[in-house]
Amino acid sequence: MIDSSLIQTHEERLNEIERTEIELLLEGIYQTYGYDFRNYAYSSIKRRIWYRAQIEDVKTISEFQAKVLYQPELMKQLLRDFSINVTEMFRDPSFFKTFRTEIVPVLRNLPYIRIWHAGCSSGEEVYSMAIVLFEEGLLEKTKIYATDMDEEIIEKAKLGKVSLEHMKLYTKKYHQAGGKKEFSVYYSVCDNEVVFHSFLIENIVFAHHNLVTDYSFNEFHMIVCRNVLIYFNKKLTNRVYSLFYDSLSENGYLGLGSKESISMYRSAELYEEVNSAEKIYKKKSEVN
Repeated sequence: MIDSSLIQTHEERLNEIERTEIELLLEGIYQTYGYDFRNYAYSSIKRRIWYRAQIEDVKTISEFQAKVLYQPELMKQLLRDFSINVTEMFRDPSFFKTFRTEIVPVLRNLPYIRIWHAGCSSGEEVYSMAIVLFEEGLLEKTKIYATDMDEEIIEKAKLGKVSLEHMKLYTKKYHQAGGKKEFSVYYSVCDNEVVFHSFLIENIVFAHHNLVTDYSFNEFHMIVCRNVLIYFNKKLTNRVYSLFYDSLSENGYLGLGSKESISMYRSAELYEEVNSAEKIYKKKSEVN
């Protein structure tokens, strides 16, 4: 008699085939185009692949792979699907309020300040931090480096524009974050867009950087990477935490997103907790 527990169900077999197809697609993308998504969280990458595959009206991932590898324009569309472009001004206002009250007093004692926003998307959170630094009198001596793997979204971020329809919400979040002025002093309105004033943009450097494959490019007093690592698997997340450690100055700060936690990773020993609620950590000077 055959043990039923040893019999692989049809659904399980299909899931295994699908996973193999997705792994082969990601390997093909890496070998052909140089983009490495092999260590992204499987469920997230699978969902995004099928979203584009269904638009292309293909029935299997193998069929989709052939189209992606031979059609660079399709790869560009898939790259946009893989990019995590979800952001807003003063997202999680309490994070920015904590930055203002707990981190700014430390930064104030430095002769100059370097901050890295990794995975900045279209730049709303970068401009939010620039506003806080301006109100605290620190923007002139600060250089903010804002990076993303998506070169098109970086070009958009450089423009310093957001939709006018979002400003009611953004104004509310600005005040929740401890804003000290009328929010409207930071922008002008043109058609249906808000354009931030140039003094906020002058100290921001927007650049392409891929957390998966690229390395440290400077030493920073604070790194902000919020709700990006949730899309990576454990191996890649550990790699990024180590990258951030190498990129931070002595006693530099790391700010994560509300859905992220460093505690379950081996890199946790590299940092000490500053504010558990807001996921802010400080680099340890020495690791035993």
